[in-house]
Amino acid sequence: MKISCNGREEGINMVRKTKEEAQETRHRILDAAEQVFQHQGVSRTSLNQVATEAGVTRGAIYWHFRNKADLYDAMIRRVFDPEEARGQADMQRQNDPLHFIRELAVGFLQRLACNPQYQRVLEIAWHKCEYVDEMAAIRDSHLECGRRFIALLEEAMRYAQEQDRLPTTLCPHQAAVGVMALVDGLMVNWTLEPSLFPLAEYASAIIDAYLTGLRARGTDL
Repeated sequence: MKISCNGREEGINMVRKTKEEAQETRHRILDAAEQVFQHQGVSRTSLNQVATEAGVTRGAIYWHFRNKADLYDAMIRRVFDPEEARGQADMQRQNDPLHFIRELAVGFLQRLACNPQYQRVLEIAWHKCEYVDEMAAIRDSHLECGRRFIALLEEAMRYAQEQDRLPTTLCPHQAAVGVMALVDGLMVNWTLEPSLFPLAEYASAIIDAYLTGLRARGTDL
């Protein structure tokens, strides 16, 4: 039996449409999870509540996610995977490693300050989730992401030393940990109470002060 070209094209279009619809449903579930997790906390949220918020069946959630931990992980990755990919790509293109570090840190903080989705997800991650029981494995995954971030910063610090932009006495790993601690500290405090300080306004000055300190006082680290 022969299949006409038109029939083949219709089949391809149907498959494409089905995939697009599945992706749309997946994103709708993730959007709903953000809302419910933020309002109730992760531990107090059931998949039935997420399904109701998303306007889908519980079965639809299990089609896309194994359990609540998998759903939570996908919600986090939807924000952080593009951030990590952007950082890796920018690292390959940059010629000024200190500018790269500054843009990586400041850019993320300013996106957090201006993007409601980032705000929801980071508030949930820092303040609305207990990393115990089924969430423990997710915690390990996110810690590994943090280690990759430190490694990327450390690589940039070493590159800056090779260019004589930082003192050779500076410990690149310590300096990278300092950047991460600074970014994390700003995130934790701002997502807990955004009225504490204007994050978008302060981000540049705070990161610049740290990097200036590295250049001027590398021997003290």
